[in-house]
Amino acid sequence: MRETSRPGAKLVMYAGLLVGAAIMLFPFLWTVITSITPGGSLSNGPTLFVKDPTLAAYEMLFKTLPMAQIVANSLVIAVASTLAQLLTGSMAAYAFARLGFRLKGLVFGLYLATLMVPLQVLVVPLFIEMKTFSLQDTYFALLAPSLASAFGVFLLKQAIEAVPRELDEAATLDGASHLRIFSTVILPLIRPGLATVAVFAFMGSWNSFLWPLVVIRSPELMTLPLGLDTLHGEHLTQWDVVMAGSVVSIVPIALIYLFAQRHIIAGIAQTGIK
Repeated sequence: MRETSRPGAKLVMYAGLLVGAAIMLFPFLWTVITSITPGGSLSNGPTLFVKDPTLAAYEMLFKTLPMAQIVANSLVIAVASTLAQLLTGSMAAYAFARLGFRLKGLVFGLYLATLMVPLQVLVVPLFIEMKTFSLQDTYFALLAPSLASAFGVFLLKQAIEAVPRELDEAATLDGASHLRIFSTVILPLIRPGLATVAVFAFMGSWNSFLWPLVVIRSPELMTLPLGLDTLHGEHLTQWDVVMAGSVVSIVPIALIYLFAQRHIIAGIAQTGIK
């Protein structure tokens, strides 16, 4: 009975996965189609058929906004934020996973508790801090809140704890210091975890809207989410242009995820996060 029921169960499972995938992909497909629809409008609801596709919306997008500067700003901040989180997160994770110090459990618990504090609560204190040191409306102000990530530390700590301690002990017997063990033993073995943190960090910075909206005033420092927000008119919105901007913002994230997909899956499996 079990053998005969397996094909049917698999068929149902695959059908469910296909339906789920279609539901997830439909908004992205609709975004692309609307961006190539002449005078794209949302008044008639979603459509999957374009009579005369055109790239005029993309032309208008690059004429309306300094897209090269905006994309460069977002890219610089996202890359710098990602590198900073990888550095600070991996070093803190190594300390929590391998070093012994007083109140380590309490400190780690308090550190993880910051994950429950939403950004909206921190915006005002962060802005006051930036203003006190005259750092508002600068690249550093955009970058400062994302220099470290409690989630990244947690994920990398789990990855480091999955590495056998015998490797550390063997390196110690050979005279390696903690810095040498960290750089030559631990980091190469937690590459899937590092890739996972890198993708999450890049996505978080690339899509950040609230903090740049609060701290930035100069148009030359505008990031991509802020640039796309200016496309919404008070009385009229050209949705084909807005969707074209959305496609431009989605492409880098999609490429990065496709490139690092194997490492992300391995990293999540390795750290036990579901």
